[in-house]
Amino acid sequence: MSAPRHWLRLGGRWPNREYSRFVTAAGIQWHVQELGTGPDLLLLHGTGAATHSWAGLAPELASSFRVVAPDLPGHGFTDLVAGENASLPGMAAATAALLEEIGVRPQLVVGHSAGAAVLARMCLDGAIHPAGLVSLNGALLPFGRMTAPFFSGAAKLLAAMPAIPYLVALHATPRGTVERLLRQTGSDVSPEVVERYRSLVRAPKHVAAALRMMANWDLEGLARELPDLEPVLYLVACANDLAVPAAQARELAARLPGARLQLVPGLGHLGHEEDPALFATIVREIAAELGLIDALAPDAAAPP
Repeated sequence: MSAPRHWLRLGGRWPNREYSRFVTAAGIQWHVQELGTGPDLLLLHGTGAATHSWAGLAPELASSFRVVAPDLPGHGFTDLVAGENASLPGMAAATAALLEEIGVRPQLVVGHSAGAAVLARMCLDGAIHPAGLVSLNGALLPFGRMTAPFFSGAAKLLAAMPAIPYLVALHATPRGTVERLLRQTGSDVSPEVVERYRSLVRAPKHVAAALRMMANWDLEGLARELPDLEPVLYLVACANDLAVPAAQARELAARLPGARLQLVPGLGHLGHEEDPALFATIVREIAAELGLIDALAPDAAAPP
C-alpha cells in the first residue's frame, strides 16, 4: 500500500519508522507501528499527538509485549474522517475495525489523555476485552463542567471554518510557539519532542482532526458508564499535569472502588515522553500484577 505524500516528506525522521506500515480499515488508511513480541499491548495517543508520543516508551515495552500503536484518525499520517465520526463512539468504532483488520486482541491497553477515553469506550462497547486499562493522565471526566458547553461550541464553530486549520498551521510554525504550548501542560520536554509536535501542527489536516475531536467530544455519557468497566482501571496521574489535573484521577479513584491510583511526582501531562523508562516500568509492573508477564526481577544494581 502506498504511503501518503506527507509521510514521504516527514517519515524519514519519524520515531520508530522502521516499524511503520499503512493499513486500510473503516474506510480510511491508517498509519500503524508494531514492534516486539509477547502479549498484545495497544497504545493510544491523545488529541493533537500521534505515534511519536510513544517514541521512547514503545521500544522499552517491546521486550515484553507485541506493541501496537496507531495514529488516530486525522492525526499524524492516518486519514481524516468526517466530523461526526470524530466523536468518542466514532473513534472507538474505527479503532476497533483497525484491530480486527490487523488481528490484534489486546490483553493490556494504555491510553494517554483522550486516548484513555477511546479505550474506555471500546471496552464498554465490548469491542475489546483487556485484563487492564492503563490511563496515563487520562481525560475520562468532563473537563471544566461549567465551561465545557462553551468550549465545545467554540470548537464546533472553528471546525466548520475550512480556513482555520491552515491559519493555525501557519501561526504555529515558530518553534517558540510550540514550545510554550507544551510547557503549559506542565511538562519539560526535549527539543526533539518539541520539533515532533511542531511538524504535526504545521499540517492543516492534523489541526483539523484535533478541532473535530474537540467539537464532537462528549464525556458525560462515558463518565456515567465508567463503573461498568470490566478491565481493572489503573489511573496513573502526574502531579505537575496542568492539562488534566491529578485531582481528576483522585476523583475517579474515589468513585470507582476497583480502580488503582498511582501519582507520579515531578512530571506533567506528557510525563511518558519526559521519562519513558519510568512509565515502561509502571506498565510492566501492572502487567505482572495481572499475570500477563513474569514478575519483574529485583534491580540487580540496587543495594541490598
